[in-house]
Amino acid sequence: MGGQEKPFASFLRKVAARKELDVSEAEQAFRLIMQGAVSDIELAAFLTALQMRGETVEELSGAVQAVRQSMQALQNVPDDTVDVCGTGGDGLGTLNVSTATAFVLAGLGVPVAKHGGRALSSRAGATDVLEALGIPADADHARQEKRLRQENLAFLAAPFHHPAMRVAAPVRKQLGFRTLFNLLGPLCNPARVRRQLVGVFDEVWCRPVARVLGELGAVSAWVVHGHTDEGGIDELTLAGPTHNDVWENGEIISFDLTPEMAGLPHYGIAALKGGDPICNAQRMRALFAGETGCYRDTVLLNAAVGLHVAGRGNLLESGRLSVPALRRNVAEAARSLDEGLARKALIRAQTGVSAQD
Repeated sequence: MGGQEKPFASFLRKVAARKELDVSEAEQAFRLIMQGAVSDIELAAFLTALQMRGETVEELSGAVQAVRQSMQALQNVPDDTVDVCGTGGDGLGTLNVSTATAFVLAGLGVPVAKHGGRALSSRAGATDVLEALGIPADADHARQEKRLRQENLAFLAAPFHHPAMRVAAPVRKQLGFRTLFNLLGPLCNPARVRRQLVGVFDEVWCRPVARVLGELGAVSAWVVHGHTDEGGIDELTLAGPTHNDVWENGEIISFDLTPEMAGLPHYGIAALKGGDPICNAQRMRALFAGETGCYRDTVLLNAAVGLHVAGRGNLLESGRLSVPALRRNVAEAARSLDEGLARKALIRAQTGVSAQD
């Protein structure tokens, strides 16, 4: 006499048959994953089947609910806090743009709760390059809250806020390709931010991610995917047009943005290629020391949009992108670099709040 089938087995069998999970089923499946009730083999098969068939908005929504329920969140976070984060998974191996953008914005007084982790499908994740810069991952939530209030910048390493997601890390690393977990990180910021610039690995996810963020209470969510001469990228790019789906005022606005609109030159994506964490950290130091070129200009473009998301420079007029406003924001972002404000934000992060206690 056969025993009763385990709950996860039914979800695995369903996705293996290329059938879709509804929101409730996806939430249950990911809750079981978070609880460690799923073997590595089952998890690898589940994530692979989802990726090969193509994940749905309902599956993403259910997964987000499960992860948020197990998340260890910050308290006492400024209402205008933003996050700038890419999903990863584009396979291009570029320099760390969103991390550099976080320093530029913090230098301008924008509170940034930068969510990130170690490289799983790339060479240098946010946590990796920060450690190479002398900024170790911090598990102290109270100290992170203090840094956010006093320095306008806190780096939230995913393992210290999503401990349940550690169970998936070995499988994700062994798989080596993007999975639904790449999308979950930006949607589960531990500071519960309501203002976000999110880069996604595939344009097909721009509108769904914007919708999910909006339904979860976002004030401003700018979801982007850049087109380059070597494929798509999870950030605004100077190697081609960037597609944008923007959630504001309860609706989604869609448009493309080109380097020329921002008054910036076009570069092939090879000019932004990075290396290991030490290499990327050296390039970021050079950027803050005044180095010009593709890295600087790409960061300026992303920071210009980050200023809009933060409510510091509106880019939309009657539902359309304002080119003059975009160029003003680029100039304001350049001020953070030219006046050494981003570099000072880096130094503050390196010394830490503890030096002020």
